Amino acid sequence: MNRLPVIVRQHIAAFRILLVFTVICGLAYPLVMVGISQVVFHHQANGSMVSYHGHVVGSALLCQEFADAKGNPLPRYFQPRPSAAIPSPAPKGDYGCDPTFSSATNLGPTNPAQIPPDAVTASASGLDPDISPRNAAIQVNRVAAARHLPVSEVQALVAKYTQGRQLGFLGEPAVNVLELNIALDQLSAKSGG
Repeated sequence: MNRLPVIVRQHIAAFRILLVFTVICGLAYPLVMVGISQVVFHHQANGSMVSYHGHVVGSALLCQEFADAKGNPLPRYFQPRPSAAIPSPAPKGDYGCDPTFSSATNLGPTNPAQIPPDAVTASASGLDPDISPRNAAIQVNRVAAARHLPVSEVQALVAKYTQGRQLGFLGEPAVNVLELNIALDQLSAKSGG
């Protein structure tokens, strides 16, 4: 090998280093990280899936549309933030919250009724599963009426599913729409509403 020109020896050494780092960074490190995440953060590493009556109904990390076959919001459910995460042209039955079309689009928050910003603006990804407690509060009366439930019961559920700031100081309080709507279905089933 010493008989090879210097430039060829340097290229062979560089290729060996490339192979070593490819194995370390491209195979070993990702496998170790996947293994650790499966052990330490199993639920999150697998998409934070939410089940209801034994069926996976969505992810706690992505918005869910609660709409009829024509795309109209169902009044008996809390609605997520606006989402334009949808292919163009939109296939039948796809009204938003499609993770393969994540993007931000916002409606103008010029309504004089002081609507919470998250009721008229999309999140950066268009897939945020949470709404603010103020956004949930403006939907309480509609949801209670549609489900024939006392407003106080719906307000209590909103309070129960309001998560505080992360670590006590990061972000804003939030309400996960999917988890709240599942709790509403359970409450309605108990009360016969």
